[in-house]
Amino acid sequence: MSEVLTIGEPMAVFASTEADVPLAVACNYDKFLAGAEVNVAVGVARLGHTVDYVAQVGADPIGDFVRAELTKANVGTDHVVVTPTHTTGLMFKQRVTAGDPATANYRKNSAAANLMANQIETLNLDGVKIAHLTGIFPAISATARETTLALCQRLAMHPEIVKIFDTNLRPALWETTEEMVATTNQFAKMANIVLPGINEGEILMGSRDPETIADFFIGQSAVTDTVIVKLGPEGAFVKTRDGQTMTVPGFRVAEVVDTVGAGDGFALGVITGLLDGLDLYHAVQRGNAVGAMAVQAAGDNDGYPTLAELEAFMAQPV
Repeated sequence: MSEVLTIGEPMAVFASTEADVPLAVACNYDKFLAGAEVNVAVGVARLGHTVDYVAQVGADPIGDFVRAELTKANVGTDHVVVTPTHTTGLMFKQRVTAGDPATANYRKNSAAANLMANQIETLNLDGVKIAHLTGIFPAISATARETTLALCQRLAMHPEIVKIFDTNLRPALWETTEEMVATTNQFAKMANIVLPGINEGEILMGSRDPETIADFFIGQSAVTDTVIVKLGPEGAFVKTRDGQTMTVPGFRVAEVVDTVGAGDGFALGVITGLLDGLDLYHAVQRGNAVGAMAVQAAGDNDGYPTLAELEAFMAQPV
């Protein structure tokens, strides 16, 4: 098995090429590989590490596209199942010159939403160093929640594997806010490292104070020992169970092209930093750098760097 394992819904995103035009009006689109966990997997591989992706796609052109793109990106696809009974999810994304883009999801009852828990039972976890999960996959269906829980239960039997959970809230995918909050916090309890954004922290526990957010996630779990609160362009706040705190500054960028994929870039930067033996501060600093590079490209993961590109970016004067 690879160094990193992740699970999620891979999709194609049709990104509008017309700036600030509503999706209902836009006619021209570029097609990219998408999905939060996909983004992390692609970025981890681009930085020289091995990664396996657990997913399900349809026997359709979008599914063929997904598998081909994952293979091209050196992401392991041995656990990407193809089903003839459900279609691959897709989404449309607006191009904007400021702020977050509007999106439209077409993923209800998708192939990934029907990935069954029993498909986790035979997963070989030998050699896995880090498992990366997000709050998105459990949001897409009750079946996906059961499958995520099954994977968490398998992972719990392997204390040597570092479990990282990115809260990654997607309210549009949940039936109610209450269900989203309860379920996301439940999965966070099972992770060694939790990665909430400051806005997500406010939704999940009622505060925008980074240390209060960190205290909540550490306090609710005997497993969670580190919380990294993403602060956007300002960087990230870190607190560990033993009381260590630090704020890691972000990186300035000349132009923000697309904010989608920045949080995933942060996650993969932290993951690869830890795999490369960096201390927590410098792993988070790498996360900030990859996130900053991500917002300068239109595709969800097109802005993720190679190691040489990352080192060159981080060497620039602040």
